[in-house]
Amino acid sequence: MSCMTERPVVKRTARAILLEGDTAAPRMILIKRTKPGEEPYWITPGGGMEPEDATVVEALHREVDEELGAKVTDVVPAFVDTVPHTAEGPAGADGTEGAECAEGAVGVKVQHFFVCRLASMDLSRRHGPEVDEPCGEYDVVRVPFTREGIASVGVVPPSLRAYLDANIEGVLALLADDLG
Repeated sequence: MSCMTERPVVKRTARAILLEGDTAAPRMILIKRTKPGEEPYWITPGGGMEPEDATVVEALHREVDEELGAKVTDVVPAFVDTVPHTAEGPAGADGTEGAECAEGAVGVKVQHFFVCRLASMDLSRRHGPEVDEPCGEYDVVRVPFTREGIASVGVVPPSLRAYLDANIEGVLALLADDLG
């Protein structure tokens, strides 16, 4: 079987590189996922687009509200990740869905990562499938937005972890007052 050069996009997600606090020492808000019988991993808030979402940014706002009871500002595109998406189901902890051109591959999932600032958060407002019918635990954690802080937890997908490690200063520059 040979791979097609162009693969259909079968799923799009919106995820927040969500920063809070002073720009001199910002913290990143993550969700620690602990599933029964698996090692924990840390993900950025967000999820898949739904039919009612007119745009990827609208999906981001909905997901952040569902998962954190939060509002965000200064939403700036930062990073896009494309991974194979198979018919078998949701992504694994590493954010991948099987080998490229693997049997059962139906296309790709495009993950849009936006850097944004936390405007407000009320965890008592959390709602949606992660809260109503949880599979394991969804704990909100804060880590310093530094190479050391990100390395201290198992942020997935690995492509995001590598991007952040190489671009801490650049990500912060996306929120600078003089960006335009």
